[in-house]
Amino acid sequence: MSLPPPAALVDVERGTVDRRIFWERELYERELERIFARCWLFVAHESQLPEPGSFLTTTMGEDNVIVARGRDGVIRAFLNSCPHRGNRVCHAERGTARGFVCNYHGWSFGLDGALRGMHESGAYERTPGFDPAEHGLLQVAQIDAYKGFVFATFDAEAPPLADYLGDFRWYLDILLDNDDGGTEFVGGCIRSVIACNWKVAAENFAGDALHAGWTHDSGARAMGGASVPTLDGQESYQVNVNGHCWEFNLDLVGNAATFGDKRVTKNLRVREQELAERLGPLRARMIGAISSATVFPNMSFLPGQQTFRTWQPKGPHHTQLDTWVLVNRSLSDELKEAYRKGVMMTFSPSGVFEMDDGENWEYSTRSNAGVVTRAQKLHYGLGLDSRIEHPELKGNVFRSQLNDANARAFYARWTQLLEADSWAQVNDR
Repeated sequence: MSLPPPAALVDVERGTVDRRIFWERELYERELERIFARCWLFVAHESQLPEPGSFLTTTMGEDNVIVARGRDGVIRAFLNSCPHRGNRVCHAERGTARGFVCNYHGWSFGLDGALRGMHESGAYERTPGFDPAEHGLLQVAQIDAYKGFVFATFDAEAPPLADYLGDFRWYLDILLDNDDGGTEFVGGCIRSVIACNWKVAAENFAGDALHAGWTHDSGARAMGGASVPTLDGQESYQVNVNGHCWEFNLDLVGNAATFGDKRVTKNLRVREQELAERLGPLRARMIGAISSATVFPNMSFLPGQQTFRTWQPKGPHHTQLDTWVLVNRSLSDELKEAYRKGVMMTFSPSGVFEMDDGENWEYSTRSNAGVVTRAQKLHYGLGLDSRIEHPELKGNVFRSQLNDANARAFYARWTQLLEADSWAQVNDR
């Protein structure tokens, strides 16, 4: 049985979502083509590529790529697949190199992806019409950075990164521009695989504050000795721009407090006036609040708690989770280590909160194997009448972080991209 079009699977006005979007291979293949091969995707932080020759490997959808800083200092990204027989060229996760050599037939490539030579090169030199310039590693169509975060896209027609992020940059600056020294990743990358659909996790970070006080109650008690504060009735919001989502209240240290480390929360309180002068009082209180965010489609983070992650799709029923710890460069080594250990204790494969989430996400995906279960629509109707105008907040603003508004915006963007044949048909919203 063929599936209906994506627009028939998501009803934003009524707040329903068809479960098949989390299960069907047909939809997943369309996601790879129209979302992951089209959108701007996070591929690196500039601190991971500190000098010429620095490189890392990552994925854009299911396409493996090398991201490298060239001898000229420019960061580039290209497919990690030899154009000769398709073998993976670089097997290391990160490092420093003068170039990359394919194990299969000795084709070698520069830090710019260009073909520099090959085993038995004389045979190719005698081949009529063989031009090395035509056989380098395929580069991404566009690559750009926003305050240390490097994004890339395979689509030459994609809008500039600044337009893609839009007014969401105003929110990103809360973490990326709250200090003159900028930011960096510390402690390397934690990689794990969860048996869930990538959207389940990305949506959770986009706006699901509702689960925190229930799912994570025991973990919060273990870490800090108290339950997650009741969120209902607090001044809180959900905001979204172009499918990028942020939900939050204004408690300043809520996320950071989950570490149970008073050094971290004290640092935020000491900096509150400085942050208010730089970002304004409202954004200053958002930096550590109980909150979460997703940059569409698959980069998420917890402000204040400082875990950054990507949800890399590995089929419709599995997701590779890559996790980093973001800190200000100017932070003391003592506090950097406190953040690193805090993330390990909370949001890592053995973290008290991530184990809770992973189990829920796996069963939310696995239950859709049943044909009767799969026919049942999911409820996304919380806060259908909650949109407001706000004098400071940008984008689409909704009262209360206990809301499905951001989830609906996330799936509205998902629908729009899957329906559109090109970026010309995609509208910012």
